[in-house]
Amino acid sequence: MKGRLTRNQFFLVAFVCSFAYYVFPGYLFPMLTSLSWICWVFLTSLFAQQLGSGLHGLGIGAIGLDWSSISAYLGSPLASPWFATANIAAGFALTTYVIAPIAYWLNIFKAKTFPIFSDDLFTSTGQSYNISAIVDQNFHIDIEAYDREGPLYMSTFFAMIYGVNFACLTATVVHVFLFHGRDIWQLSKSAFQNKTMDVHTKLMRRYKQVPEWWFMCILFINIATTLFTCQYYKNQLQLPWWGIFLACSLALFFTLPVGVITATTNQTPALNVLTEYIIGYIYPGFPVANICFKVYGYISMKQGIIFLQDFKLGHYMKIPPRAMFMAQVIGTIISALVHLGTAWWLMNTIPDICDRALLPTGSPWTCPGDHVFYDASIIWGLIGPRKIFGDLGHYSTINWFFLAGVIAPILVWLAHKAFPNKPWIRLINMPVLLGAVVNMPPATAVNFTSWILIGFASGFIAYRYHRDWWSRHNYVLSGALDAGLAFMGVLLYLCLGMGHVSLNWWKSNSDGCPLASCPTEPGVIVKGCPLF
Repeated sequence: MKGRLTRNQFFLVAFVCSFAYYVFPGYLFPMLTSLSWICWVFLTSLFAQQLGSGLHGLGIGAIGLDWSSISAYLGSPLASPWFATANIAAGFALTTYVIAPIAYWLNIFKAKTFPIFSDDLFTSTGQSYNISAIVDQNFHIDIEAYDREGPLYMSTFFAMIYGVNFACLTATVVHVFLFHGRDIWQLSKSAFQNKTMDVHTKLMRRYKQVPEWWFMCILFINIATTLFTCQYYKNQLQLPWWGIFLACSLALFFTLPVGVITATTNQTPALNVLTEYIIGYIYPGFPVANICFKVYGYISMKQGIIFLQDFKLGHYMKIPPRAMFMAQVIGTIISALVHLGTAWWLMNTIPDICDRALLPTGSPWTCPGDHVFYDASIIWGLIGPRKIFGDLGHYSTINWFFLAGVIAPILVWLAHKAFPNKPWIRLINMPVLLGAVVNMPPATAVNFTSWILIGFASGFIAYRYHRDWWSRHNYVLSGALDAGLAFMGVLLYLCLGMGHVSLNWWKSNSDGCPLASCPTEPGVIVKGCPLF
């Protein structure tokens, strides 16, 4: 309509606004990442700060005005279907506001000895676990040293997240079998009989298709290269040849059920914990092998689903399949080289990168995702699940979450069959509900509270006002926010970060809840915390 912005103009306006705004949370006012107002009201209350901290607590009332924080772990809230957003909100509330507080205040697994929310590893007395004391020079576990150091503990929230992840995996398989099994079977038969000829497929037949042997060549070349690498660097990578085939088998099995959930909800259940669990039981004491197995099992499945998403987009946009294939292959190679080069550059230019003990307060280089990745290699690889979640461990009851994940979608399916005139029952998606918090940690409460609020606001606007306008501009706005943030983030680093130019004032404190990480068990001594 004349006088209104086109989508290109709207993108440009939103991009400029996002670009200009990010200088505040990205440099001038980092506290915008988590506005935990309850902590400001109750400056000396440990209990209030545990509840209100968006970064180190349960995040009640916390909100972030930083798009990088909002979209970091769940993707853009503007791209999520409303029913998926509702499932994520329910799962987050169930885990963070019901399961975690009950476990903490009942002191399950010695919960009060540790922070209510933390991704660190602890001794039974609440002190940081000395990992270097239990490994030998080849980074294998020293059993005698481990017995002297004592068992490893984690925050109860961290342990419960592992349990919810167990439930999510079994729920994914059962949910897809119950709700989509018949459709998958019918579509599979039709595909083999070449009967699935919708209008898009008919239009795409004018292009040359990608031969199957192209895919098979890439598959076999990668497997052969991986086998050679793991055998040639056997002492460093620790992973035996059979582990590669087992990881590929897991990725192959879970690609279909996880892909169905991704296609219908825009949320991808994580396979990382299951891969860690399996190789940790079969091959304990080898943390690097555990990392490699997780990468080959989980990341290959995740990348495969992203590959399918690209092809689906190309299918609807009528992009020639061979052009799409070459773009993906060349893009993957370029991306791998850029990631490797960037990582190498950062490790050689940022002093003490990822070392929280040595980095200054407020440093952006704490690497939360890598920290959790490292913790996982210790839990599942070095020590092994049997000594933590098995018959030799103190978290063995967490395994009951596997059964809970089987039962939950069955109950939803039975309710759907009993009340077929209630269509909202079918929208209860247990893999999404249970998998909502599998990224916590490194994700924090404020990442979820802000994401959920914006997701609900987007759905309300689409339902109540200007539905057609919002449907045309929703994804444009999401892309503009991402692009503006990315460009300003790079500019800030090149202009200020490389020169180590930083601000040190009270608004540089990105949370303002110093007591939120304190334990509440009597007799536990932690620097900066009150003694009970």
